[in-house]
Amino acid sequence: MPEEENDFEEEEEAEEEEDEEEEFDYESDLDYKIENVVATVTVEITEKIDLNQIARKHAEVEYNPERFPGLVMRIEKPRATILIFSTGKMVVTGLRKASEAERVVDKVVKNIRKAGIKLANPEITIQNIVASGDLHTNIDLNMAAIVMEYAMYEPEVFPGLIYRMQEPKTVFLIFSTGRIVCTGAKKKEIVRDAVMKLNQQVRDLGVAKKELTDTDYQDITFI
Repeated sequence: MPEEENDFEEEEEAEEEEDEEEEFDYESDLDYKIENVVATVTVEITEKIDLNQIARKHAEVEYNPERFPGLVMRIEKPRATILIFSTGKMVVTGLRKASEAERVVDKVVKNIRKAGIKLANPEITIQNIVASGDLHTNIDLNMAAIVMEYAMYEPEVFPGLIYRMQEPKTVFLIFSTGRIVCTGAKKKEIVRDAVMKLNQQVRDLGVAKKELTDTDYQDITFI
């Protein structure tokens, strides 16, 4: 093969490689973590749970019915906070993994039984997974509010844009710095799919931008 043809093919291959490098990989660029998993629990009881009885048995719990009707119990491993109500309903918060819910509930049930209270058949339902993340790009929130359906942005009220993604059904708080909070998912797979979809949307819709102006900047250190 002539040398000129070889040079042409090499240049062509180099251009193809460059195009591949410029293509954004929405999946591999995901940057998020689960911050909180909220679950609800129902148990079978023959009579209302005497929360005072649990408080007397376990000094480390918190129970002040004048301020809040539920008893607060904390588990160290896995770390979680449980709200227990006399009706037998419970709310578990603070988990980092949905798979930890069963271990936490088992420990709570054992603690309640140690107080002499009968209950059975706990049923756990994951209600909400909250995740935080970073899109690694600044976002034009004013433009995003226009081009993204189901988006609401009122900077005088709240510095972030609220985006209600329809599929998968989740709610995002999006900040101009690219930081995000995702809520409403009930499975970690849904969180992943939603973040990947949002990652693609902000770039395909042209609301991602390289630099922020002074007026765009918002301090979101509270996340």
